[in-house]
Amino acid sequence: MAKVLTASRPSAPEHVDIGKAARTAIPRESLAEFEPSASRPDPVALLEGQGVSRVPELVPIRYGRMLASPFAFFRGAALIMATDLASTPTSGLTVQACGDAHLSNFGVFAAPDRSMVFDVNDFDETLPGPWEWDVKRLTASLAVAGRQNGISAKQRSAVVLAAAAGYRTEMTALATMRNLDVWYRRMDVTSILAELKSAGATGERKRT
Repeated sequence: MAKVLTASRPSAPEHVDIGKAARTAIPRESLAEFEPSASRPDPVALLEGQGVSRVPELVPIRYGRMLASPFAFFRGAALIMATDLASTPTSGLTVQACGDAHLSNFGVFAAPDRSMVFDVNDFDETLPGPWEWDVKRLTASLAVAGRQNGISAKQRSAVVLAAAAGYRTEMTALATMRNLDVWYRRMDVTSILAELKSAGATGERKRT
């Protein structure tokens, strides 16, 4: 009878130890630092390099859309940000990253059972990479969009911190769950609206 070989996987406690060791080696404070080097690639040159492999007639349309606003530029500049992030510290924990996790790439869509769920919905830039890149791209998008929309610096800071805290607490919860339970984890829109309604938050429910 053939012997089935299975890859050895760290246990949950071992995963915790790996995470703590990574955090010790790369403190959280270091993840906030970014100093462009003298050899930093020119952002426009990076965009032009991308344009070579794209449909020529669509390149000017892309540039026109990016010129519309700071956030529009940010949306189209995933390569530029990834290039900058490549020079920053990471914990060494690699994931299948969204690659372009800005706020406009989240939305509502129908799950296979036709329930409406909220989640990231764009994976055209997905790639294996540091988990920190997705979090930084999301929080940076909140800061850029907030500034563009006249949100105060204090409010923008609160929003960014809340997003990072939400990521941290959700990942902590997922770490205690079985793989199948993680697979079926969802943010159900109907349930969210029902909770807002029961809380009497009429204005908030309407905005949501």
